[in-house]
Amino acid sequence: MSGQKPPSVYLETSFISYATNRLSNDFLVSAHQRLSRRWWEQRREHFRFFVSEVVVAEIIRGDESAVRSRVEFLGGIESIILDDASSVLAKSFLDRSTLPKKAAQDALHVAVAAVNGIDYLLSWNCKHIVNLEVYSGIQSIIEESGYRAPKVCTPYELMGDVSHD
Repeated sequence: MSGQKPPSVYLETSFISYATNRLSNDFLVSAHQRLSRRWWEQRREHFRFFVSEVVVAEIIRGDESAVRSRVEFLGGIESIILDDASSVLAKSFLDRSTLPKKAAQDALHVAVAAVNGIDYLLSWNCKHIVNLEVYSGIQSIIEESGYRAPKVCTPYELMGDVSHD
């Protein structure tokens, strides 16, 4: 396995927010935040990370201190420029799948990851991205378009063989 590149991961905005924001009072959100932080601490050395200019545009909105934390988190992570191929693919998701038009940014995340050959898309957006009912249609469009579909997952699915004690 030496000399082999580690798998690539596209960090979608929701993961970055969960990993950096102040802990929520909501039990489930707090649990996801804690897992995101643990995943980042324990698993990040096993992957190569990417975001897109779509992620950057999303993380610079909101509370100034939260923005600062999210921007600092991105230090050293390569940002992929949104290109025409990604925009066209995202539009086809909106036109041909069950992904609603209001989820145009989510379509761009998936399209950028697919066009750039990213192995995994890490997200907490279980409404439009990590949703197998929605993603199965998107995956078909990706493959019909000649790309390899990234595996969409939350940190739970990408935890690997880490002790959960």
